[in-house]
Amino acid sequence: MTLHTWFAFFVACWVISLSPGAGAIASMSSGLSFGFRRGFWNAIGLQLALLLQIAIVAAGVGALLAASELAFSLIKWFGVAYLLYLGWKQWMAPAGDLATETVDARRGRPLALVLRGFIVNASNPKAIVFILAVLPQFLESTRPLLPQYLTMAATMVAVDLVVMAGYTGLAARVLRLLRQPGQQRLLNRIFGGLFGAAAALLASVRQATH
Repeated sequence: MTLHTWFAFFVACWVISLSPGAGAIASMSSGLSFGFRRGFWNAIGLQLALLLQIAIVAAGVGALLAASELAFSLIKWFGVAYLLYLGWKQWMAPAGDLATETVDARRGRPLALVLRGFIVNASNPKAIVFILAVLPQFLESTRPLLPQYLTMAATMVAVDLVVMAGYTGLAARVLRLLRQPGQQRLLNRIFGGLFGAAAALLASVRQATH
């Protein structure tokens, strides 16, 4: 991969990562609920799923999944159900006075947050189809493919990790400004609704016809 090609891919990664989606909503929700240090584990889970999706595409399995109506539907509807579950949990989250609430009182173990982020990304079949459509455009067929896939994977993960950390930190800063339970309740309802909207968008995704 030449420097020019890599830079074009680098710019594309920023555009892709900054566009709002379920991962961004999950990152902001984690920052709101657990603060930056704990909420960042969700971003780690998102990247692990991204690496898995890139590996699936690189291995050629992505094309088979994209062509399989059953696999596409199973992954999609599992993702819809999980986003609705997260939305319900966020909507029903109790509101307390943050002036007296301690960090240790906020639930959210690192492994649970990593798993949450992983499932959010991994259960989106559109992501595999999208990666399958984007990555080959930047591959140079005259050069070895494995180093190029590794370079693109490292670039995508690094950029997305920075962006998701930004979303998490932004929500965590908002969290520190909240002092009243009513304010917390409102934000919980907003993010619960956003998860529901993300589920509706995923439900509307249709498999490309061939």
